[in-house]
Amino acid sequence: MKHARSTCVNALGLCLLVLASATAQAETLLKAQRSITWKDFLGVNVQFHEFPQDIYQKQMTRLDDLGLNWVRWGLRWPMLEPVQGQYNLAELDAAMAAALPHHLNTVAYLAGSAPFDSTAPQGASNTDQYPPRDNSLFAERMTALAQHYPQVSHWQVWNEPNIAWLPQADPAAYYELLTTTAKAIRSALPGKPVVTAGVAYYGQIRGSTSYMLQSMVDQGLADQNIIAAYHPYSDYPEGDSPGDRDFLKRAKGLNRTLHEAGIKEVWATEWGWSSYTGPSELQPVIGPEGQADYSLRRLALMSTQDYQRIFLFNLSDLDQRASARERSYGLLDLNAEPKPVYNALKNFLQVTGPTLAPADLPPPLAVPEDLYAIAWNRPDGSHLLMAWSASSAHMVFPGIKKADLYDPLSGNHTPLADARGIDVALSPSLQILAWSR
Repeated sequence: MKHARSTCVNALGLCLLVLASATAQAETLLKAQRSITWKDFLGVNVQFHEFPQDIYQKQMTRLDDLGLNWVRWGLRWPMLEPVQGQYNLAELDAAMAAALPHHLNTVAYLAGSAPFDSTAPQGASNTDQYPPRDNSLFAERMTALAQHYPQVSHWQVWNEPNIAWLPQADPAAYYELLTTTAKAIRSALPGKPVVTAGVAYYGQIRGSTSYMLQSMVDQGLADQNIIAAYHPYSDYPEGDSPGDRDFLKRAKGLNRTLHEAGIKEVWATEWGWSSYTGPSELQPVIGPEGQADYSLRRLALMSTQDYQRIFLFNLSDLDQRASARERSYGLLDLNAEPKPVYNALKNFLQVTGPTLAPADLPPPLAVPEDLYAIAWNRPDGSHLLMAWSASSAHMVFPGIKKADLYDPLSGNHTPLADARGIDVALSPSLQILAWSR
């Protein structure tokens, strides 16, 4: 759960030139590559076992109310086994049992070296951030968890090793940990899906020009039948430099490169924004309303890219153990009450319905230069257009005589009708136009 501006890098380190205005505009009139079913495509990160039972029960119910059921459950080895052979699983067992009636599809990741298996030097205070001393011991523990919690459908090996490993990220050492663990899990549970660590951003390695996902591909990742994952955090929904549309360029380039290398599935296992109030730390301060706005715009953009699954960070805010910024990524507050981002997402999903199919943009009289637009068809034959414009431009659609304009942030709904074609007042935030022919 990181944010930082980066240099002009694209997928796997390739720098793209800023395109001409017409080409850049064409890149923001987007068409999805496939149909989207939200409950299969969109998940959320959770830490149920770190909350009191009454709170995580409410969190699960709130998730049910969204109609979503994929979760990414974060586990820390040092917390589960602080002393070798002494396990602290009571809270996790209870939360896993409570999740069963909700029929959640679960991917769990295990990260952090236990104190007795860390390569940390003597006297280091953050021993969990150093890689394991014995990969087979980590693999053994993760396999035991996979056997103990059969409801977990996918297991993810570590988290953000490209920025979190000390003293320096080591792609070869991480790949050895990944493949050793995958082999152990599959030996005990044949066919159990395994996911790479979600690498931060697009896999950049601090202090290096290398990219961790590229290194894994070079070492033979495609032959391992392992899902690739990364965390495309950025300052704004459109990227760190919105005028350059760098999120779309990087995501398109990286996903294409991974798929062309033979990787069958690419997941974004974290993305999102904090609603923290400052002081500013890595991410600009945008507040609760900004969190809602940014999250919907990025969700719309991600639905058009070649991801097989994405996980919003996070279902709930976190407690004082996290930094001020990291506490406030939740859809829910610490009491499991909805924040503006939860309500906006619920409005969005209610307007779109559960499944959408790609469609072409209905012809407008003119296209604003700062327009982002994605067209969809619903199973009932009606049509949707998700759109926003930083300049709040207008668009006239001569072929649409009657429509409804929805604002998911406020929940407002405006009927539009004009025999000459409707005039849509765009907003800097995402709006959804719905109509039938």
